[in-house]
Amino acid sequence: MSLKSAVWNGEENRPRTPIRVIAGVIILAVVTALFMIPPLFVLSILDVALLATAGLGLALFTTGLSGIASIAGVWLAGRYVDRRRFADFGLGIDREWWVDCVFGLALGGLLMTGIFLVQLAAGWIEVRAVFAGEALLWVVVGSLLLFIIVGIYEELLLRGYLLTNLAEGARGPLGIGGAIAFATIASSLAFGALHASNPNATLVSTLSISFAGVMLALGYVLTGELAIPIGLHVTWNLFQGTVYGFPVSGLDFGASLVDIEQGGPTAATGGSFGPEAGLLGFGAMVAACLLTVWWVRWRYGSVEIDDSVAVPELR
Repeated sequence: MSLKSAVWNGEENRPRTPIRVIAGVIILAVVTALFMIPPLFVLSILDVALLATAGLGLALFTTGLSGIASIAGVWLAGRYVDRRRFADFGLGIDREWWVDCVFGLALGGLLMTGIFLVQLAAGWIEVRAVFAGEALLWVVVGSLLLFIIVGIYEELLLRGYLLTNLAEGARGPLGIGGAIAFATIASSLAFGALHASNPNATLVSTLSISFAGVMLALGYVLTGELAIPIGLHVTWNLFQGTVYGFPVSGLDFGASLVDIEQGGPTAATGGSFGPEAGLLGFGAMVAACLLTVWWVRWRYGSVEIDDSVAVPELR
């Protein structure tokens, strides 16, 4: 194999998978820097204290910039490196896409409500207060926007871009099914690694978040669209943190609709990292996988891996 053929796929007229992934990371880093550095520099000049006290507003602002940068980065990488249409990364949005997204939204809220009710019945949490008012309204609206942005850009990057590229690259030696299985595991481990530095993270929480990556990937590999994963991701985080007051992957967002005191065995509840690191969270993830399979069978008549995840329709 020549050096050129090692890095360039002549049949597809584009770089091979490792080069595409590296190029995508570089493009994303450059675009993110261009979007993030100038406004944060201006904010720091206007008021240094603002960066330390802005709270949810600053988080929403920076996350919004990260989301825009991620979308722009994937579009650029898709067009100029992958030779794919942007919609092919799981965003072929139409009526059917929205129906699946609504299912994902309902699923995330239902599962986290189940976790809350089980802990409440077991006496592992104490409800100290249920909040209302204009201040909390801003927290709810701000958190909803925050989690929508996070749900979109994390799914686009980890599932839409990374999983897709890995599956395409492994298709030759592993076949379509094996390639998608490999890409699902690899992208999920990357998802877990990205949360390994979160507050209160442990090896158990990192492995659990990796399994959450499998849970989120399932809807994508069965439908070829990110509708179910995005919906599930958004409400899983929203109900976990903003509604029921649990930590979200180790992060405490302060105010919530329900103010709780967490107790109970850490192995079951996840403790200070949140339900995702406990057995209840793991059980909810398994339930999410089963319900996703049920939904796909009910909606589409069968449960099959969508070949488009590993077989590109190049521009």
